[in-house]
Amino acid sequence: MPHRALTTAVAALVLFPDVAFAAELDGSRLNLLWSLPFVGILLSIALFPLLAPHVWEHHQGKISAFWAAVTIIPLAIVEGLPVATEAVLHVALLDYVPFILLLFALFTIAGGIRIKGNLHGSPVTNAALMLIGTVLASLIGTTGASMVMIRPVLRANDNRRYNVHVVVFFIFLVSNIGGSLTPLGDPPLFLGFLRGVDFFWTTTHLLPETLFVGGIVLGLFVVIDTILYRRESEYFRPLPDPTPDSRLRVSGAVNFALIGAVIGAILLSAWWKPGLAFDVAGTPVQLQNVVRDIIFVAAAFASLALTPPQDREANGFSWGPIQEVAKLFAGIFIAMVPVLAMLRAGAAGPFAELVALVSNPDGSPNNAAYFWLTGGLSSFLDNAPTYLVFFELAGGDPRHLMTAGALTLTAISAGAVFMGANSYIGNAPNFMVYAIAKDAGVKMPSFFGYMLWSGAVLIPTFALATFVFFT
Repeated sequence: MPHRALTTAVAALVLFPDVAFAAELDGSRLNLLWSLPFVGILLSIALFPLLAPHVWEHHQGKISAFWAAVTIIPLAIVEGLPVATEAVLHVALLDYVPFILLLFALFTIAGGIRIKGNLHGSPVTNAALMLIGTVLASLIGTTGASMVMIRPVLRANDNRRYNVHVVVFFIFLVSNIGGSLTPLGDPPLFLGFLRGVDFFWTTTHLLPETLFVGGIVLGLFVVIDTILYRRESEYFRPLPDPTPDSRLRVSGAVNFALIGAVIGAILLSAWWKPGLAFDVAGTPVQLQNVVRDIIFVAAAFASLALTPPQDREANGFSWGPIQEVAKLFAGIFIAMVPVLAMLRAGAAGPFAELVALVSNPDGSPNNAAYFWLTGGLSSFLDNAPTYLVFFELAGGDPRHLMTAGALTLTAISAGAVFMGANSYIGNAPNFMVYAIAKDAGVKMPSFFGYMLWSGAVLIPTFALATFVFFT
C-alpha cells in the first residue's frame, strides 16, 4: 500500500538523528524523470475530480501518499539516506508545517464570521459586496473571504433570473484577484514570505497591478450586471424573494481580533530575530517561527471556543476542506523536493530550456514570460507549488528578487494569484464557491463553460496588464 510505504520511509528518515546532514541534494546531477511524481500529483489533483470524482473523494489521501512515496523511496536509495533526510525535513519543517498551520488558522477563524440579514441584489449592492469581499481577501485569505461573503451574495440575488454571472465574477475577484496584497491573501504569497519576501512587499509592489486588473474586472461586472438587471425588470415579472431584505448584522466579530493576532504573529516572526534555533535532525527551526506557529494554533482554538456553534453551522463549516488540503499538500511538498533542487541548479540543471524560455537573449529575465507561464500553470495546477517553481527558476534569492528583480517577482506573484481564476481548479476556493452556489440553485456553468467566461473577461484583461506592466 502506498501510504504504508510512505509511513515506513518517513519513519526511516526521522529515526536516524546521528546521520551527518552536510550532504545536500545536487539538482545538477538529477534528470527530468525526478519531476514525474510532482507532475503526477498535480495532474491527479486536476483530473481525478473531473474524471473519477468518487474515487478521488474516497482515496485522495492514498493518491497523495503514493506520489510522495514514489519520490522519497527512490531518493533515499539513489542519493542516500542523509541527503534524502535533509531535503525532506527541510521542506517539511520550514515550508509545509507553517503553510498548513496558517491555512488551518485562517480557515477556522473565518468559519466563525457570519453575516446575517439580506440586501436586494441591485448592481450597486452587488458591486459593493464584491468590493468588500475583494478587500477582505487580502486580510483573511481568498478561502476565508469566499466562505464569509458567498452566502450573503447568493441571498441578495436569489430572486434574480440572471445570477450566474454574479458568482462567476465573485470567483474572479474575491476568490482570486483580491488575495494579492498580503501573504495572508493567497497561499503562494505566504510561501514567498517563508522564503524571505517581506510581509508588505506584496502590498506595495502588487497594488498597481491589483487596482488595474481588479478595477477592469469589477467595472465589466457592473456593466454586465446593469444590463441584465434592466432586462429582468423590463421583460419579466419579479420572482418571489425567498429571503426578504433585512438589516445586515455580523456575528462572531471576535474573530476579526483573532485575525489581527495571526497578522501580528507573522509580523513578529519577520521583525524579531533572537538568534535562537532548534536543531531538528539537522534542520534549524528558528525560535520566532516556532512562536508564530504556536500563535496560529492558539488563535484557531480560541475561535472555536469563542464562536457560537450555530454560526459555524449556518456557514456550512466542516473540517473536510482543510483535511483535504493538508493531505494533498503533504504529497505536493515532498514531490517538489527534487524539482526545486533541479531548478536551483539553473542553466546547469535539467531545466536549462525552461530557464532559456523565461530569459531574454541578453540573459535578463523575460517578465512577460514569467507572468504568463506562472499564470498558465496556475490556471490548471495548484498556484502555490507553481509559484515556488518559478520563484526558484528566477534564482530563489529573496533579497535580489525584492530589489533588482522586483518586476520579475511581481510578474510571478501576479501570475500565480490572478490567473488562478482561469478555471475551477486553479485555486482552492473556486470549486468550493461553485459547489455552494450550485447547491443554492444557481445554474453554474460547466468546467469549459466557466472557461468561456474567463477567456472573454480575464484573458484580454491580463493581456492588457502585460502590456502596461511587464513589457
